[in-house]
Amino acid sequence: MFCFMVEVERIVKANDREYNEKFQYADNRIHTSKYNILTFLPINLFEQFQRVANAYFLCLLILQLIPEISSLTWFTTIVPLVLVITMTAVKDATDDYFRHKSDNQVNNRQSEVLINSKLQNEKWMNVKVGDIIKLENNQFVAADLLLLSSSEPHGLCYVETAELDGETNLKVRHALSVTSELGADISRLAGFDGIVVCEVPNNKLDKFMGILSWKDSKHSLNNEKIILRGCILRNTSWCFGMVIFAGPDTKLMQNSGKTKFKRTSIDRLMNTLVLWIFGFLICLGIILAIGNSIWESQTGDQFRTFLFWNEGEKSSVFSGFLTFWSYIIILNTVVPISLYVSVEVIRLGHSYFINWDRKMYYSRKAIPAEARTTTLNEELGQIEYIFSDKTGTLTQNIMTFKRCSINGRIYGEVHDDLDQKTEITQEKEPVDFSVKSQADREFQFFDHNLMESIKMGDPKVHEFLRLLALCHTVMSEENSAGELIYQVQSPDEGALVTAARNFGFIFKSRTPETITIEELGTLATYQLLAFLDFNNTRKRMSVIVRNPEGQIKLYSKGADTILFEKLHPSNEVLLSLTSDHLSEFAGEGLRTLAIAYRDLDDKYFKEWHKMLEDANAATEERDERIAGLYEEIERDLMLLGATAVEDKLQEGVIETVTSLSLANIKIWVLTGDKQETAINIGYACNMLTDDMNDVFVIAGNNAVEVREELRKAKQNLFGQNRNFSNGHVVCEKKQQLELDSIVEETLTGDYALIINGHSLAHALESDVKNDLLELACMCKTVICCRVTPLQKAQVVELVKKYRNAVTLAIGDGANDVSMIKSAHIGIGISGQEGLQAVLASDYSFAQFRYLQRLLLVHGRWSYFRMCKFLCYFFYKNFAFTLVHFWFGFFCGFSAQIALDTSYWTFINHVFIWGSIAIYFSILFTMHSNGIFGIFPNQFPFVGNARHSLTQKCIWLVILLTTVASVMPVVAFRFLKVDLYPTLSDQIRRWQKAQKKARPPSSRRPRTRRSSSRRSGYAFAHQEGYGELITSGKNMRAKNPPPTSGLEKTHYNSTSWIENLCKKTTDTVSSFSQDKTVKL
Repeated sequence: MFCFMVEVERIVKANDREYNEKFQYADNRIHTSKYNILTFLPINLFEQFQRVANAYFLCLLILQLIPEISSLTWFTTIVPLVLVITMTAVKDATDDYFRHKSDNQVNNRQSEVLINSKLQNEKWMNVKVGDIIKLENNQFVAADLLLLSSSEPHGLCYVETAELDGETNLKVRHALSVTSELGADISRLAGFDGIVVCEVPNNKLDKFMGILSWKDSKHSLNNEKIILRGCILRNTSWCFGMVIFAGPDTKLMQNSGKTKFKRTSIDRLMNTLVLWIFGFLICLGIILAIGNSIWESQTGDQFRTFLFWNEGEKSSVFSGFLTFWSYIIILNTVVPISLYVSVEVIRLGHSYFINWDRKMYYSRKAIPAEARTTTLNEELGQIEYIFSDKTGTLTQNIMTFKRCSINGRIYGEVHDDLDQKTEITQEKEPVDFSVKSQADREFQFFDHNLMESIKMGDPKVHEFLRLLALCHTVMSEENSAGELIYQVQSPDEGALVTAARNFGFIFKSRTPETITIEELGTLATYQLLAFLDFNNTRKRMSVIVRNPEGQIKLYSKGADTILFEKLHPSNEVLLSLTSDHLSEFAGEGLRTLAIAYRDLDDKYFKEWHKMLEDANAATEERDERIAGLYEEIERDLMLLGATAVEDKLQEGVIETVTSLSLANIKIWVLTGDKQETAINIGYACNMLTDDMNDVFVIAGNNAVEVREELRKAKQNLFGQNRNFSNGHVVCEKKQQLELDSIVEETLTGDYALIINGHSLAHALESDVKNDLLELACMCKTVICCRVTPLQKAQVVELVKKYRNAVTLAIGDGANDVSMIKSAHIGIGISGQEGLQAVLASDYSFAQFRYLQRLLLVHGRWSYFRMCKFLCYFFYKNFAFTLVHFWFGFFCGFSAQIALDTSYWTFINHVFIWGSIAIYFSILFTMHSNGIFGIFPNQFPFVGNARHSLTQKCIWLVILLTTVASVMPVVAFRFLKVDLYPTLSDQIRRWQKAQKKARPPSSRRPRTRRSSSRRSGYAFAHQEGYGELITSGKNMRAKNPPPTSGLEKTHYNSTSWIENLCKKTTDTVSSFSQDKTVKL
């Protein structure tokens, strides 16, 4: 039977359900719920009886059913026990009902499936492996599909992967050329019978390997051919795909963690207390049983005749044994079952306080805060680590053009009448773009000087905006209303092209050979001669164009650290000014780019382009030769200026991060975004600062490199501390762990750790993860980039397991669900990426800033109230129970109760309602307006304090008392530290000495940190889009290239698909280099 076999490889045949069913692959139904009708009762009862008190009262109920030892009716135990279990079961069933409801909503979505040569609407849960599905624009992908064909040329389609990795920029996927010919022909698609042999289901989002066999030929498959469940089809009218993985086998579900039963530290504490109290109860029972045996042997004989006992019928030992169990029943109130009921009621009240909090209500979208569970409120006050997503959680993922520096002058600032820089407020009037018909109505810019420079015809300003309109990978189209719509691969480029559009340099259209823009109302067509694409090493992109006047120009934009090295020596003065401007922009958390150009000689360009063609045709060292030619032509550039784009943070993020850091809560950012983008957001949120002692970047490509980088970072951070301690402490495991915690407490300075996803995969291995955790916990800030959803959960589990700390995870997308489920407390933000995170969370709200109030106000109050309640509750129950223990010495240890149940119930009500009534009565009375008028003579103390403090002798007595109380303690502390210093004191003393002896130049220069931060801006689109554009593969045939009268010479004839498949889109995973794709 296949169901008992381990799947080694997956074999799927298209349009053949009967063939695929023999492998018993999972269907497309998903389950995120914990129970069903059959399993609810046993699983829920098992979970509930994991509570020690519930198990204890079940045993107590069994004892009460034995008449020889019970002096109380079993009814007094079974009713509250059943009540507690029923209430908890109803709450758990309600929570799971909403999970079932969410599952049904997803499973019942409709999708068009090709069945019996016809497209039929089928529910997602009925989709099978091997089916061919039709998707339309803006639809969610139902399963992991092999892309067969699409409405776009050459089988291209665009997908948004926000649910998987949090990125909203579009990704391109392309079908095999042999399947793209199928188009939308239903008969040909129904006759498609290709067989796919591929890897087994796994959680690697960036890796796929397989082979398609069709028509006696085999075709390699990689990740570029696969559309994953959770993606959304964008800018593509339709596409067809073949289901490879369905339901729980999809990569999205493989990255989703299981729903776990969460308990708070208070629950665990109560379980421990119950065990100790139960042990105390056993001791009391033994004492009373021994007393009963002694009493029976010495005094009980005198009562045998009176009680009509026969001689020898009852021994003293057996009487003591029965008495022991009787007292266990009588004294059971020391562990009251009402404790858990009361705790649940208090938690429910705290949940309503959170739901009703108007300061956590987001009025713009009418979204209140919601406590989706009632069992974790007090845990909010014990958080030590916060794991946060970036996109949509810390940021709005909206890029806005804010500033620019052109020819040494800053544009975007607002000045007052005295020419002093002022802040931009809502009262300031933005530049009026309403006169421009093609302007973006949402774009705002407040500096009118830039518009004046454009109108005056400043050539540098015109060239700057012209570069923004030409040097990009944006595609344009017109909607039904005739409005110009930009399709952007990254929101950064969209912001720059939109800014140029509003200032009069409008990007209109492009073909593989030309780019058409509108310059201040005049159409101009530029011949695209070469496209020098972006990659992570170059950190820049360039285009070479011939303008309508016949001049050849190279326009380039990129990270300033790279581009400044390519400038002509004559730019020295402008370089200094622009560098200062970039530092100013970076200080405000803006993402910056340097802008430069170069005039090229026609003869020189032709020679260079001939060498480029030869390099493209080379079979050996092709990439190195092309990179060398790019370096050769991108030199002697003339600097134009720089741009500053704001990745808008959510409101209040900086203040929230600062407050939580002051509360000694460590914040780790786990994001699927690029390293450069995450670093910029870290600076913008003040998680990273230029004043930090060091920022460790871990980017190793294998386990050995990662281990070495981690150990070097540890040596730089506290290697000296460890060397110092090894001379004083025996290096045993326990002592070493104690030393690490002491070093962490006494560590001076702020440090940060940044690690990539491929490095994190190796760092989470068993022999390296301890080094990673030790280093990360020493750092103030940790940022993990390009991580998969499963890696997010693994990082959370690592901290939970080895640090024994209370963790909180917060996110807004489906890629955060696994992390949210793994943490002690999961919080979902009602953002723009769906409700998956909210549905899996314990608490939800609309903005990250509400986390501060949730933890520091509601969390603290809940924990404080619960602790006070437990102390009061145990005191009350001990006071009542010990009365029966003491009464046993006066009743011959006969297991009689001193106070009956009705009295105990009355005492409960007096304690609870009476104390509340008395408290509020006194409170309202003492603060009422009329009490002073009714009893004026009873308040003579008003004003006495002020008069008494005017006496000198009073102050002398206060001073002498203070000195007499404090001085002995202070002297004792100083002598103890001097004569018997602890290990912590020794380390502090050594660190102070090292700090004094350390040269002031040991710190990294500030300029380097600022430069690194500015250079962090990078394009978010994938490498290869340059060749995609110049090849024309992504352009619809119905858009003919506009006639320009220019020479239609296409210089770059190399297949873009071949080059795209040979290049690595990003350093996301080391697995992507395992195979070479052959088309």
